[in-house]
Amino acid sequence: MLLEVEDLHVHYGRIEAIKGITFHVDEGEVVTLIGANGAGKSTTLKTLSGIRNASAGRIMFEGRDITRMPAHKRTEAGICQSPEGRGIFPGMSVMENLDMGTYARRDRKSAARTADLERVFQLFPRLAERKTQAGGSMSGGEQQMLAIGRALMARPRVLLLDEPSMGLAPMLIAQIFEIITEINQQGTTVLLVEQNAAQALKRANRAYVLETGTIVKSDDARNLLDDPAVKAAYLGGG
Repeated sequence: MLLEVEDLHVHYGRIEAIKGITFHVDEGEVVTLIGANGAGKSTTLKTLSGIRNASAGRIMFEGRDITRMPAHKRTEAGICQSPEGRGIFPGMSVMENLDMGTYARRDRKSAARTADLERVFQLFPRLAERKTQAGGSMSGGEQQMLAIGRALMARPRVLLLDEPSMGLAPMLIAQIFEIITEINQQGTTVLLVEQNAAQALKRANRAYVLETGTIVKSDDARNLLDDPAVKAAYLGGG
């Protein structure tokens, strides 16, 4: 397994947000976490990337225990997050934002960095057109492209995507999900947190359903698309 989470607990003060979840992500997969607001999806990603500390449990990456590893070391190891709400640097240009994604790379001034930049521009031609534009002056969809592009510049083994469709128009949502599939087909493993359960399940290999900090279902994504309880709770149907 590329990424393995064992009996993970996370607290906000006395409140237990994650209550002993266990799941894994194999190399080459797209795995999605779905659930209602407050289920613990974003907290899970923040804990994997090192932004939040685990109260108990273990996080294994490539066979190594990274539970207490600092966030910047996890980025160096290959776990990179595109956060909820995009989290770009609004006063910086597109190019400056993308360069921030390379800060942990030892080859950040090399031809490899140039090749990765070209890859980002192929995935997101709009960014290539707006290299000098301030990130904060771009549309929500463009900022989402920039946030994902910045994460890709770190050359992740696992890309953590937190609500990439949030606040976007339907046409842009479809485009973002197509690009997520393309990123995966190019060799990047993806762990996706997403409110748009239908789109997430259509793109994923496997899925986990979170409710109030607990995994209540797990299966192949296609099976969950047809699951009556999942349909009723998350897909708008019975």
